Amino acid sequence: MLPEAVAKQIIADHQRRPRHTGALDGVAGVTLDNPGCGDQVTVWADVPQGRLAVTFSGKGCAISQSSASLMTVALTGKTVEEAHALARQFRAMVMGEEPGDAHLGDLLALAGVSRLHARRKCALLPWRALEQALEQAPPPPP
Repeated sequence: MLPEAVAKQIIADHQRRPRHTGALDGVAGVTLDNPGCGDQVTVWADVPQGRLAVTFSGKGCAISQSSASLMTVALTGKTVEEAHALARQFRAMVMGEEPGDAHLGDLLALAGVSRLHARRKCALLPWRALEQALEQAPPPPP
């Protein structure tokens, strides 16, 4: 777990200056909404040469937008298998479970969300969109 001040700084930085934003050419995005709070996120995922390219756009609270930005940073360049493993670990952390042998890096800034039940959906929204985007992404070349 990161110190609270560091976590807040990481979340604020990713909200103000989101990384990996905008559509990926030739890839359909997956848009999900959280009607409870108005969050919306679109995630694009592609797997050229077996490594993930992921971007997003969205609007909503600091948690959903920071989660999306942190997700794109953490997953860009990973394999699909690595992405799924990190998504499982992140979900476990947000739900207050032990994330296992996780190397979550700056994603640990969102660990405090586990204590805020209403915010869990906000943090998980981009990850749910990612899972759906990966399902429809073209397979990597052999």
